[in-house]
Amino acid sequence: MTDGSGADTFAEFLRELKDRSGLSYGVLAKRLHMSTSTLHRYCNGDAVPADYAPVERLARLCKATPEELVELHRRWVLADAGRGKKAATVPPAAPAEPAAPAEAVEAVEVTDVAAVAAPRRRTALVAAIAVAGVLGAVGLALGLPSGGDGDRGERPAGSVSVAGDGRAGESTAASPSPSKSSPSASPSASAKGEGKGTAAGGKATATPSSVATAAVPLTVSAAPYSWESPCSQRYLIDKPPTEVPPPPIEQDAAAWVAATGAVSSGEQYVTLTVQGTGEETVVVKDLTVHMAGKRSPVAWNDYAMGYPGVGCGGNVPTRSFTVALDATRPAVVPEAGHRDFPFKVSESDPEVYYIRADASAYDVSWYLELDWSSGSRSGTLRIDDGGKPFRTSGNNGRPAYEFPLGGKAWEAGDGSSS
Repeated sequence: MTDGSGADTFAEFLRELKDRSGLSYGVLAKRLHMSTSTLHRYCNGDAVPADYAPVERLARLCKATPEELVELHRRWVLADAGRGKKAATVPPAAPAEPAAPAEAVEAVEVTDVAAVAAPRRRTALVAAIAVAGVLGAVGLALGLPSGGDGDRGERPAGSVSVAGDGRAGESTAASPSPSKSSPSASPSASAKGEGKGTAAGGKATATPSSVATAAVPLTVSAAPYSWESPCSQRYLIDKPPTEVPPPPIEQDAAAWVAATGAVSSGEQYVTLTVQGTGEETVVVKDLTVHMAGKRSPVAWNDYAMGYPGVGCGGNVPTRSFTVALDATRPAVVPEAGHRDFPFKVSESDPEVYYIRADASAYDVSWYLELDWSSGSRSGTLRIDDGGKPFRTSGNNGRPAYEFPLGGKAWEAGDGSSS
């Protein structure tokens, strides 16, 4: 059984949703494309899902309300963080065997020298193994990828870059353009830590450097390929339908996008999870959007992720915002009836922000900046797609394709992208 109240409360909430739905584990597992035993483990608290996507799909199948979706995400974040702390725990090393005192060695007869020297040889051997391990770790660290273009496959699907003054950071990738906090930002300012994440699930949690850990009291995890619903999600791809694989499930969207070279079509749905690193309260003052480039929409084919004839629906979760990328000065605007910034976060009280950015007249490269303050400290975090700007392109007039449920190939759609 997974330890920790975070995992327990998360599993308890899953069970409540499952029981309320009236659906069996078998039926839910089949619809979620996972094994029944895996679903059992999630609901019993024996395991915490590595990604939030399957959890959200389960909640939607169980008709969770927008408030319940937010609460479930909060509990998953806490359970996931608790698992990381448990994995990081290292048992104390056994005390080394003490060497024999010099006086005792001098008093031993020559015939017993070998017997006295044996413990020392064992101690020396243990020391030599330890030194070799340290040297091996150093060699491995020196041999790791530097974060350049050649190792893009190792970068997270979404990341938070260091501000120009080095105050804060989540990703090691150099920002394509300077942060607003410093016009003279340089690549070295954002290359002091190593980001890590799982691209397959579109979830990326970067690890701040030791400097950032002391300076920044919050972390941000960005999922740049979330889906508001499969029916609304489309991608533009510079390939004919015969060369494009079938549409993925949401948790595999990031890997599918990377493999096909896809660009978000019409709109992009980005999920941000913001959490404090300690008990202190951190104020998230504002979230702003910045343009990194604007071009004519790409003349590629448009592929829909939803299956024709299959009903789709989705609620607008709390903390939802829109960005009109075609505007001269795009801004992050709260959905109707939703609160605007500022918000407060701490380690036990994270926040989740849902950003829906749309474009129709341009192919837009863009990124976000999050302003925070805590006591006398303040800073700015840049949020982008693994060190590169997000990219969303208009799809007006582009050839549209759909993949029939149970079909074997893409078929021409009804032109809904035009």
